[in-house]
Amino acid sequence: MPTLNWLNRDAAIRLASVAPYRLLEADPKLSYGDENTPNMLIQGDNLDALKALLPYYAGQVKCVYIDPPYNTRSAFEHYDDNLEHSTWLTMMYPRLELLRDLLKEDGSIWISVDDSEAHYLKVIMDEVFGRKNFVASIIWQKKHTRSNDARWLSDNHDFILVFAKNKEGWKRNLLSRPEDSIKNYSNLDKDSRGPWASGPCHAKTPSEKTYYELVTPGGKKVLPPRGTSWRFSKEKFQELIKDNRIYFGPTGNNIPRYKRFLSEVQDGLVPTTLWLKDEVGDNQEAKQEVKSFNDQSVFSTPKPERLIYRIFSIATSREKDIVLDSFLGSATTAAVAHKMNRRYIGIEIGEHAVTHCIPRLKKVVDGEQGGISEAVNWKGGGGFRFYRLGNPIFDENGLINKNIRFKTLATHVWFTETKTPAPKVKSSPLIGTRNGTAYYLLFNGILGDKKPDGGNVLTSRILKNIPPFKGPKVIYGELTTIGHAQLKKQNITFKQIPYDVRAY
Repeated sequence: MPTLNWLNRDAAIRLASVAPYRLLEADPKLSYGDENTPNMLIQGDNLDALKALLPYYAGQVKCVYIDPPYNTRSAFEHYDDNLEHSTWLTMMYPRLELLRDLLKEDGSIWISVDDSEAHYLKVIMDEVFGRKNFVASIIWQKKHTRSNDARWLSDNHDFILVFAKNKEGWKRNLLSRPEDSIKNYSNLDKDSRGPWASGPCHAKTPSEKTYYELVTPGGKKVLPPRGTSWRFSKEKFQELIKDNRIYFGPTGNNIPRYKRFLSEVQDGLVPTTLWLKDEVGDNQEAKQEVKSFNDQSVFSTPKPERLIYRIFSIATSREKDIVLDSFLGSATTAAVAHKMNRRYIGIEIGEHAVTHCIPRLKKVVDGEQGGISEAVNWKGGGGFRFYRLGNPIFDENGLINKNIRFKTLATHVWFTETKTPAPKVKSSPLIGTRNGTAYYLLFNGILGDKKPDGGNVLTSRILKNIPPFKGPKVIYGELTTIGHAQLKKQNITFKQIPYDVRAY
């Protein structure tokens, strides 16, 4: 498969793996609402934040939506949107890798972008996600007015690139039918199967096999319209007439029409790739939504709640589905997810994580009625937890940070060993089991000995006191006094802290 080459490409490909693993530290003072909520608002660089989320959420996110800076050289107030082309690609590539790792196998990623980088983004997404997992390129009408001062053409749309983690396992939802889509259904002949709409019985491409004379129930002889033929063979037509699926009008002498029953059509509409302003809103609608909670500092290109609602309606289906936005901006994604009762993770690097995101989400928790609130009958409730990026798990010498706690290191060790989110870590040296192997961590006196090295060394006595497991065991500790032959006999792989603790 062709790949895109740019300055610093090699560094970009390594960036996700060399980024430091950092801790997430909750700030109760900036959190709001339900204290037990899983919803997360994270302030910090999204590369580090995504890396910090991996041990907890790898393979768990159902839908990612991001609206990164477009690299339009317009120098947005809230983002550095004047990035040189190769720098923009270097920024995006490692973040796409981490977002891919966070997605569920049946998950999908949706990215807003404009013409300036859309085609390059498609190429690097083909590389990261696999070209076979490309779903669609959606056109969104971001404004409906014509820019008469445009030097070339008036730019009225953006793109949304859609990829699945595994396209064969991804299933899109149908969109709800608008009320006016069923107004053409009626029941003129009081059919017991309910309302129906009718369509022509002729095919535009003629065929000699299906061109014949038909006699209506009223005795009238009819042919298909000139240049066409019937859609059905003689035998099939008679079967449909017998099943009362052909309507010949109130007198039985009209041109035949095929009946489609409302009860037999799909529950919704297949999404298209053209999303117009009237259906999902535009930039002006989005700006009005932002002004409702901050009229002093409005983003230049916010997205309307109806647009995000459309995405989540297609890509998620359950209240427990996790959605993630690592370029949260004015928190539209989190606001919509909250109102739809989806779990969410939002990441924002700047101070507007506090000045924009928190005020908006507080209003949502309190039941604000803007955006999609009325459409989804939102009345308020729930909450969010605010987090900042803390210290790296490793210090500048590659040693484990002295402030790391047992549960944090256990979660990290589990992820590096299994590449899956950690189970709920308890105060036990047994972290968990997976694929027939048990994983243990001896760290910070987990066995009750609070002396600096207490319980951290694997000895014969310690081995007898840890939870037993009959199969293979991987045990992390500062040292072991058990010989190699005995470890092999006990089916133990010993890994020394900090040297065998990997960063990723």
